Amino acid sequence: MSKIALVTGAGSGIGQAVALGLLAAGYEVVLAGRRPAALQSTISRAPADSICCAVPTDVRDEKSVEKLYETIRDRFGRLDFLFNNAGLAAAPTPFDQLSVDQWDQVVSVNLTGAFLCARGAFRLMKGQNPQGGRIVNNGSLSAHVPRPGSAPYTATKHAITGLTKSISLEGRAHNIACGQIDIGNAGTAMTAQMSRGTLQADGTSHTEPTMDVAHIADAVVNMANLPLDTNVQFMTIMATRMPFIGRG
Repeated sequence: MSKIALVTGAGSGIGQAVALGLLAAGYEVVLAGRRPAALQSTISRAPADSICCAVPTDVRDEKSVEKLYETIRDRFGRLDFLFNNAGLAAAPTPFDQLSVDQWDQVVSVNLTGAFLCARGAFRLMKGQNPQGGRIVNNGSLSAHVPRPGSAPYTATKHAITGLTKSISLEGRAHNIACGQIDIGNAGTAMTAQMSRGTLQADGTSHTEPTMDVAHIADAVVNMANLPLDTNVQFMTIMATRMPFIGRG
C-alpha cells in the first residue's frame, strides 16, 4: 500500500523538490500552497504514473487548514507523512525599524502556519488505524544563528525547534515521530541573491555558495522512509563552504 504524504509550500523551491522526490519514491502526495498555478506547475513535473493532488491552502488561516485535512481524510483516509515546509522571509530590516506588520506577516506563516498544519496532521495520525505517522518541520540554519536584519525569521525558526520538541514528546504515546531539518543555502529562487552578495555580520557583503536542492529532497525522503520506531530528531544540511560554522 502506498504511503500518503503532505507537503506545504509545494509550489516552488524546497517544497516542490521534496514533493517530486516523494512522488518518485512511490508516495501519494498532497500538495498545499497559496498559489494554484504554482501547485499545478509542480504536478506538471511529476512522474506520469504518480498520484498527487493540489489543495490550495493558506496555512495562516485555521479554516483553510481544516479544509485541507478534510480533503486528505475524504480522499485518502489517512496521512503518513507531513513535510511542514511553508515559510516566508521578510526583506532584511534593521531591528529598530521593523514594523508590527512585518513581524506579524512572518510569524503568521512561519509559526502559526506551522502549528496549524502540524496540529492537523497530529490529529489525523492519532485517530487513524493503524495509528501514527511522521512530521518533519523545516527549520533553518536560522534556528541556530541569525543573519543581520532577520529578527522575525530567526525568531520563528528558533520557535520551530520548540514546536518540534513538543510534538516529538507528545507524539510518543500515539506512534507519531517528529523531527526537524535545518537547511542552509539551498539553490532556489529564494537564495538567488547570494550570487550577487549577502550581508554578513561584520557589515560587509559577500557571495555565498549554494547546494543543489535535490540533496535536500533526498534527505527528507530518507527521513520519511524510516520506520516509526526510529527518528532523525534534528538534521543539518548545508552548502559545505557557506559561513555557518564560525558565522559572525
